[in-house]
Amino acid sequence: MNIIRISVLSLFLVVTSCKGTGQLGQHAGGSTEQLRKDISYLASDALEGRETGKPGAQLAATYIATRMAELKLAPMGDEGTYFQEFAMPQFDPHNPHSTTSVVRGSNVIGFMDHGAEHTIVIGAHYDHLGYGGFGSLYIGAEPAIHNGADDNASGVAGLLYLAEVCKKQFRGNNFLFIAFAGEERGLLGSNYFVKNATTDLSSVNFMLNMDMIGRLKAEKSLAVYGVGTSPEWKPVLEALQIDSIQMVPTESGVGPSDHTSFYHEGIPVLHFFTGQHEDYHKPSDDTDKINFAGMQSVLKYIEAVLQALDDDAKLVFQETQDSTQSMRTDFKVTLGVMPDYLYSGKGMRIDGVRPDRPAAKAGILKGDIVLRMSDLEVIDMMSYMEALGTFVPGQTIKVLIEHEGVQLEKEVTFD
Repeated sequence: MNIIRISVLSLFLVVTSCKGTGQLGQHAGGSTEQLRKDISYLASDALEGRETGKPGAQLAATYIATRMAELKLAPMGDEGTYFQEFAMPQFDPHNPHSTTSVVRGSNVIGFMDHGAEHTIVIGAHYDHLGYGGFGSLYIGAEPAIHNGADDNASGVAGLLYLAEVCKKQFRGNNFLFIAFAGEERGLLGSNYFVKNATTDLSSVNFMLNMDMIGRLKAEKSLAVYGVGTSPEWKPVLEALQIDSIQMVPTESGVGPSDHTSFYHEGIPVLHFFTGQHEDYHKPSDDTDKINFAGMQSVLKYIEAVLQALDDDAKLVFQETQDSTQSMRTDFKVTLGVMPDYLYSGKGMRIDGVRPDRPAAKAGILKGDIVLRMSDLEVIDMMSYMEALGTFVPGQTIKVLIEHEGVQLEKEVTFD
């Protein structure tokens, strides 16, 4: 695929021609209405799941660039455009002897120059899974469009929202807004950017990443990853009181999203995430499931972080222990459940159960808490993963769960 290069003048013409059409433009200045418009377009069937390298992803990139032009962000891609094109080799992870394929995509980059010494990067990936394929959790017989409203049209809409906010409120830093391609294929876009940065990375103060911020739950738990990447994060975050949001912090700067690429360059990072759900990586992740009021609260929280650090002082970077290194990845079996990554109590709480898998067949339900598997105690996510890695297909074990305050023992047979 050849990514279409669009000049600033061309984007201006697109914006002005769409005024009054209800398609592009008509920015509502950081409103729920504009968040809904952005997500509705990016997660529409017309974009066919925004798979990197496909026409739908190109349409998404064009839309984002048009919105950046409307917000008067300066283009910071290749040759005076908003687009930074890349072609990255990729192997089939299930076949190490396969021929390398090439994934082509385009990051979309806009710059807000306040004449400051330092720059803050605000990022979100815009790609998703197309019609499914590798990474999909859909079990239907026929391919179906994975619209990815939460993953990650929500993050991109939040990025554009914050661009409007930063233009009006924050002057102590410059801002670089990046919509990444290729995240679902292995952080390709962000990895390419940090190795081919269109700005001086030494001037970057910190990076904020939004990936799945559209499904804030009733308890208002917000996962914030990377809090150990600078000693200055915790005092700032712990002082915030925004709409009763409950921060669930994680120290590590390494995780399955684009902030990881920046962390490896010695840049402090934070990643915001409202948690997984039963629609994750399925065709049912649609706009009607988005909690727009919750999104507003999350964005107010991120605004407060920016407000607290709007003084042009550069944060100190510190390395963190990569908590994923000690987790087994060579699992031979699975329970067929979705963990609740925002749960901070004892055990591993289940946020979703897939039909016809071992947990479902054993009568384990959403909301149950796994406390023990065979004779292995489960005290948190890590110990759950370590326990799971010891079992083999065909093995039957006893699983101790807590169901609505009552401990029960279930017999699970792994497929």
